[in-house]
Amino acid sequence: MSKSHSVWVSRPLFPEVLAHLAQYVHVHAETEDRKHSSAELREKLAAVDGAIVALSDRIDGNVIAGNQRLRVVSNLAVGYNNFDVPALTAAGILATNTPDVLNETTADYAWALLLAAARRVSSAERWLRAGHWRGGMRFDDWLGVDVHGKTLGILGMGRIGQAIARRACGFGMPVLYHNRSRLPQTVEHDCCATWVEKSELLKRADHLMLVLPYSAQNHHAIGAAELALMKSTAVLVNIARGGIVDDAALAVALREGRVAAAGLDVFEGEPAVHPALRELDNAVLSPHIASASADTRRAMAQLAADNLLAALGYGPDAGHPRSPLNPEAWGKHAAET
Repeated sequence: MSKSHSVWVSRPLFPEVLAHLAQYVHVHAETEDRKHSSAELREKLAAVDGAIVALSDRIDGNVIAGNQRLRVVSNLAVGYNNFDVPALTAAGILATNTPDVLNETTADYAWALLLAAARRVSSAERWLRAGHWRGGMRFDDWLGVDVHGKTLGILGMGRIGQAIARRACGFGMPVLYHNRSRLPQTVEHDCCATWVEKSELLKRADHLMLVLPYSAQNHHAIGAAELALMKSTAVLVNIARGGIVDDAALAVALREGRVAAAGLDVFEGEPAVHPALRELDNAVLSPHIASASADTRRAMAQLAADNLLAALGYGPDAGHPRSPLNPEAWGKHAAET
């Protein structure tokens, strides 16, 4: 097959996915996983027709200014706050993401964080590994809080939130949720979920999971005022995005016992983590790995590749990427593919 297009992959990917891309296009793939500067991104993107990029790659108007070649940027994630979508649209560059393929895996991990934080798994393991278990323990040692039968609150009831809610049925947990818009009654029924106002959600939930997208409006959606409404026995889980929680305020609430525990997979300014959170035994911390199963990460990479190829006119979906973020940008290049 004659290859008339070139693409850049900003981070190492599964060899089979790169091989699939190489059947259709010239592939320039990075072999080291690192954050790229704006200048590097500008240079890389100016030389290709498409790119697969990571959340750490900020694609804004400055990066694509004057770029007459680039047709598509395919995000290797569901979230896309690293994209300036209006700037991409104005430039006629299609943007895509990888929704749906990670819903169930991410929901599993949300529950892993909730259970680990509620039952003090991480701190107990550290205590054991340090050699402190040398005899009997008091009856009231290592007391956590129950999960089963408690009320689960979900802030952000999209696909992942709904997957989390369905699992709550197995724990015998009533589910309260808050969204900008209420879900259809059939979906609420399937999820055993009831819509409530945000303040009521915070007051009534025994445990709270955050699954809302990051935006300027959602910045610090959980701050000092919101934490003050929560039960002192509650566990907060954030698998959404850093910046949704005021990490400094959360650290204070955890240290003072105004919230029982937290399970956090995302952080403000990650990979940096607020120093106060690192010091707390009642905070379970992980490095943004909620989607990190082999099957799911492979499916994400494959979808990102398929989106890119489709936008360039290749593969079974040629001309019809599965998950465009700005289909209105398609007109500029569609006639050329």
